[in-house]
Amino acid sequence: ASNLTYQVDYGDRSYVLRRPPFGKIAKSAHDMLREARVMEALKPVYPYVPEIVAICDDHSVLGCDFYVMERLKGIILRQDFPKDLELSEEDTRKLCLNVIDKLVDLHRVDARATGLDKLGKGAGYVQRQIGGWSDRFRKARTDDVGDFEEVMGWLNDKMPEDIAQVVIHNDFRFDNVVLNPDNPFEVIGVLDWEMATIGDPLM
Repeated sequence: ASNLTYQVDYGDRSYVLRRPPFGKIAKSAHDMLREARVMEALKPVYPYVPEIVAICDDHSVLGCDFYVMERLKGIILRQDFPKDLELSEEDTRKLCLNVIDKLVDLHRVDARATGLDKLGKGAGYVQRQIGGWSDRFRKARTDDVGDFEEVMGWLNDKMPEDIAQVVIHNDFRFDNVVLNPDNPFEVIGVLDWEMATIGDPLM
């Protein structure tokens, strides 16, 4: 399950509160403190990260760790476009290039200078991804799902070496990109940093 996100209005200001889902969760999942600290570390060098307003590890407040961040007011493109937004083929190309530029900007962040160089497990990111997803497939496979061993074997045999160790978002998609409502080609925010880590930028 995804982390839960709430809009919190205080006076004339709006904020966003993020907390883990209810119920039993895996120990290593939904680490709100980690996500908030990653965002705090990135904000000075990657301005598209929402500003963290507060971090709370006192479970007497909500029964869990949580954080509060600024609310970015803008357009988030999902399956259903806003009714008043029409994009031509050239507009779409321009928007996609602008979004890709922001991903490239993230990969250029100096992980050591931001203190995020120890965020991941180090070298071997590609191998961990192929091995991890192969294991998850085997455990989740049901009888009506075809055999994927040949594909997984091919991926393992053709596995490239890591080309770099950089800060990666790990869930970078339009759902997590906020666009300027007055200029839908301009990216003003990147959301959902819970899976950010150090890894290969081409994965």
